[in-house]
Amino acid sequence: MSKNAEIAEIFEQMAAMLSILDENPFKIRAYKKAALNILELNEKIEDRVSRDDVTDIPGVGKDLASKVKEYVETGDIKEFDKLQEKVPLEMTELLGILGLGPKTLALLYRELHVRGLEDLEKVLDGEEVLEFKGLGQKKVDEIKRGIPLLKEKRERTHLGKALPLAESIKKEVEEIKGTEGTIIAGSIRRMRETIKDIDILTISDDTEKTVKEFTELPFVKEVLASGSTKGSVITKDGIQVDLRVVGPESYGGALQYFSGSQAHNVKLRSIAQKNGLRINEYGIFKGDDKVAGETEKEMYGTLDLPFIPPELREDRGEIEAAIKGRLPDLIELGDIKGDLHMHTKWSDGKATIEEMAKSAIELGYEYIAITDHSPLSTIANGLSIERLIEKKKELTAINKKMKGINILMGSEVDIKTDGTLDYPDEILKELDVVIASVHSGFKMDRDTITKRILSALQNPYVHALGHPTGRLINEREPYDVDIDQLIETALKYDKALEVNSSYLRLDLKDLHVKKAVEAGVKIIISTDAHRPEGLLQMRFGIGTARRGWVQKKDVLNALEFAELQEWLKSKK
Repeated sequence: MSKNAEIAEIFEQMAAMLSILDENPFKIRAYKKAALNILELNEKIEDRVSRDDVTDIPGVGKDLASKVKEYVETGDIKEFDKLQEKVPLEMTELLGILGLGPKTLALLYRELHVRGLEDLEKVLDGEEVLEFKGLGQKKVDEIKRGIPLLKEKRERTHLGKALPLAESIKKEVEEIKGTEGTIIAGSIRRMRETIKDIDILTISDDTEKTVKEFTELPFVKEVLASGSTKGSVITKDGIQVDLRVVGPESYGGALQYFSGSQAHNVKLRSIAQKNGLRINEYGIFKGDDKVAGETEKEMYGTLDLPFIPPELREDRGEIEAAIKGRLPDLIELGDIKGDLHMHTKWSDGKATIEEMAKSAIELGYEYIAITDHSPLSTIANGLSIERLIEKKKELTAINKKMKGINILMGSEVDIKTDGTLDYPDEILKELDVVIASVHSGFKMDRDTITKRILSALQNPYVHALGHPTGRLINEREPYDVDIDQLIETALKYDKALEVNSSYLRLDLKDLHVKKAVEAGVKIIISTDAHRPEGLLQMRFGIGTARRGWVQKKDVLNALEFAELQEWLKSKK
C-alpha cells in the first residue's frame, strides 16, 4: 500500500473515531475530505512533503498537513494513537454494517460499552438494547443482517484492492535476480469479485534463495512460512500472499493447478484418471513418466481439451463445452469502443465533461455517454429539467470543438417507487442514452420491487437497466428482485442490462450475466465513473463479463459508433 493510501485510511479511521465520540462534525468532514483528496493525488505524498506544499492539497490545512508530514517522517501519527486509547480501532469497522450509523454506534459505545463485534453481537441478542430510543426490534434485526457481510469483508478482499496490490507484488518478485515468467494465479487470475489471498508463481533455478528474498520484500509485515519452493507472508494491510517457485518443466502444471478453481481441477483429475493419467501441480504423468507440464496449453491438450480461459474455470459447464468445441470467444478489454455510464460535476462527479472526454480519448474510445443523475437523487445533486437543458448546451458545444470522440447526452434516471421514471417522456426521448436505476426503496418485498423495475423496462425510451440488483459487495445485499422475470422482460422489450464495473458493485454478477446472455439479452459494460481514474475500472467489468461467458457480440458498447447509434435510435 502506498503512503497516500495509508494516510487516507488513517484519516478515514480518525473521522470514524471522532464520529463515535460525537465530536465536531466539521472536523470529521475535514478528515474525510482530506482522505479522499490524498488518495486521488497523482503523485506520491512524500514528494509533497519534501516540497513543503502539502497545504496545496484541497481540504488539507496546516493541522492536517503536519500530521501528513509526521506520518511520512516517522510512520506514525500521535493523535491517531491517542484516539485509539479512547475508541478501539475495531469499532471503526462496525460503521460498515448496514443500519449502524455513527449516532447509533456512539449510543451503544457510551451506554452499553460496545467495543467490538463480539460485544455488539451480545448486546443485540439481549433485551436492554430495545430500551433505547430508535433501537426497536426492526432496527436490531437490520443490524444483525449486516453482520455476516462484515465478517465476509474481514475474510475476503475486493478484487479492486487485491488486483493492484498483486500487480505491485508481481513487479517486486520480477526484480528478484534469476526469476522469469512471474504471474498472478489463484482467484485473482479467475477475476473473482473477492479474494482470500494472493497467489504468485515464478520460475527460478535457485528456488530457496528466491523464496527467502521474497519474504524480505518491503511490503511484508509477517512471514508465515519460508521453504525451498514456497513462501507465505502477510502484507502490511493484512492480506496473505503465497509465492510458489518452480522450474520451467513444471510451470504450466503449477499455473493450472494454482489458478484453480478446486472444482474445475477435480473434474480435470477425473478426466485424467479415465485416460490412465495422473495430474498434479507438477504436470501430467503416465506412470512415472511426465507427459505434460511446461505450459497450460500442453496440460489441456494432453487431456484432448482446448485451452480454457481462467475466468471460466469454475465447473459451470466449461469442460463439457470444451469437449464439444463450444467454448465462447470471450469479450476482451480491447473490444470496448466506449463507456455509456459516467458522472461529471453537473451531478456528483469530480470532473468536467471535457475532462472525462479527454480521458476517454486516451483510452482509445470512440464514444462516451455522460449520464448524470436525475432530480430524485438529491444527495447526488441530481439535475432538474432546467439544469439538464443547460448541461446539454455545454455538451453540444464541447462535442463541436473536440475531435476524436463522440459525446452522447444521457442520464441515469431514477426508477420511482411506483415504477415511473424521474423525467417525463418528453424529456427522455430527447436523450441519447437513458440508464434507468434504483437508488432508494431497497427494502421493498420481492413482488413489489420486481414490478417496479419491470415497469421501467417497458418505457420505450429506456436503453438499459443500471446496476440491476443494487448490491454493494460485502456491504449491502442485493434487493430481492426476481432476476428471471427481469431477464425475460429485458429480452421482450429489447433492453440492455448493465455490468457495472465498479469493483464495489460488479452488478450484474457473473452467474446472472451468464443467464442473461444465454437468454439473448444485450449487455453494456460500464464504469459508473465519477472521475477520470474511474474509467480504468472497466477491466473489472470485463472480468465479470468473461466469467459470465460474454462474447463481443453480446456487448452494445463493443459496437462501432454508427452501429450503436442505430441501436439507440431504434428505441425512439
